[in-house]
Amino acid sequence: MPAHRVLVTDNLSSAGLEVLEKTPGIELVDKQGCPLEEIPDLLREVDAILIRSRTKLTPEVLAGQQRLKLIVRAGVGVDNIDQAAATREGIVVMNTPAGNTVSTAEHAVAMMMALSRNIGPAAASMKEGRWDRKKFTGTQLAGKTLAVVGLGRIGLTVASMARGMDMKIVGYDPFLSAERAEELGIELIRDVDAICERCDYLTVHTPLTDETRGMIDARRLALMKPGVRIVNCARGGIVDEEALADAVESGHVAGAAVDVFTAEPPAESFRLTKLENVLATPHLGASTDEAQELVAVEAAELAVGFLLRNEVRHAINMVPVSATEMKEVGLYLDLARRLGLLVCQLVKSAGIKSAKINYRGEVATKPTKLITASFTAGLLEGAMDEGVNIVSAEVMARDRGIEITETTSSEPGDFATLIDVAIDTDEGERSAAGTLFGKQFVRLVKIGPYPLEAYLDGNLLIYRHRDVPGLIGFIGNICAQHGVNIAGMSLGRRGNEQGGDAVAILNVDVEPSPEALAEIAAHAEVTGVDLVKLPPAGAVLPWLGS
Repeated sequence: MPAHRVLVTDNLSSAGLEVLEKTPGIELVDKQGCPLEEIPDLLREVDAILIRSRTKLTPEVLAGQQRLKLIVRAGVGVDNIDQAAATREGIVVMNTPAGNTVSTAEHAVAMMMALSRNIGPAAASMKEGRWDRKKFTGTQLAGKTLAVVGLGRIGLTVASMARGMDMKIVGYDPFLSAERAEELGIELIRDVDAICERCDYLTVHTPLTDETRGMIDARRLALMKPGVRIVNCARGGIVDEEALADAVESGHVAGAAVDVFTAEPPAESFRLTKLENVLATPHLGASTDEAQELVAVEAAELAVGFLLRNEVRHAINMVPVSATEMKEVGLYLDLARRLGLLVCQLVKSAGIKSAKINYRGEVATKPTKLITASFTAGLLEGAMDEGVNIVSAEVMARDRGIEITETTSSEPGDFATLIDVAIDTDEGERSAAGTLFGKQFVRLVKIGPYPLEAYLDGNLLIYRHRDVPGLIGFIGNICAQHGVNIAGMSLGRRGNEQGGDAVAILNVDVEPSPEALAEIAAHAEVTGVDLVKLPPAGAVLPWLGS
């Protein structure tokens, strides 16, 4: 049998190349540093490609690459790979999320220590011939409270290192179970405001999403103790850079250590890095010899495992399936993912302990493990610093201490097919159920104990209330005053009893403002308001491209 050919076009540690060279059944095609315009032709003769950041795999480069089966990025970031194009061509994309964990965590801790002991300015003053011992008096870390916002691989490693320095660790992560946090010696706090009030130091380790952008803003900085110190070695933009600069200048924040920036490199006029009490480095978190060697070896081993043993690890797009299989199961995957997105947003800051999924009717005859993975991916989406998809979702949930179980019954109930999900959280259970209408529509048919029928797409304004006359008109009036058009409405009553507890879902064309939501929540008969944002109707699953 011919050897599987693996192309390397970017500089890769010799340790990774050695793995490929010494593995029987693998032929290394070493084209490190080759002109980028040669890559499309080279790809036609190989089964896999290992890259770093230099090589750009665009739709044009990937089009028609019938032999190529695998792309491995030796690193975490995959901005230089068009994932949708790769998936359309049936190419699996993997990255190496674990290889730089320790180096990045070490850099965050090193920055925190250097900041505390004024090492940067003290070293600079020595080079200038000064001896300013009093000026550079620092503060010790032992006994201080470190808030770790985001308890993924890197955040947990930082927490472990900081515990070794006798720091008290408090952590925020909506997807780490309380039991798992306790095992790790972390006091879990489910509210970002509350954790800000507690800490002497704060370090962020979340992905950059719409939810985390500007998470540490002027308001939350003001909640912190005077003299707090801030560390960001995760993503530029999680900490509001202007607000941080203001807080450092005012003296409320004693200092900041920053390795990542919204714009890299920052502009010459960038204020934050010029401040005396700010320690800045040029995105060095993963820049160690060891990290580069680890990601190279991991990338090579991923390629070997995939090509020789059909192993799929750290895939960031969906494993290719045939058009026939996708046509059969695609709508069920979409329904399950939307239910996951829905209950995830209803959970808010309550920690998830477990999830149960019940399949009833026709769906029970489908590949439910794949559908469960799609639900889990929706549940975890936006909370991870690694891409979540139906390949990685189960492992990522397990790593967070979340147990996912499923039951099936092929006997139909009120619906020909039904997916019923229930999430156990620190604050009780959240549940929802959905079904399919025809061959292209997904519908929400239950939320909590309330039966109803609602569109499962776009902006859902969900309010719980007591079933009394006049409330619908009041809500409609508020929406009108704030320019929010109502596209659809569904009502559900517990036990179908007039005057009791009820829920309503409004499908609205635009996201209501915080002021509109506050006015609705202020009504005496309204007992709760949620805004859930779902993909538009007919949106393609993100792992499938278009």
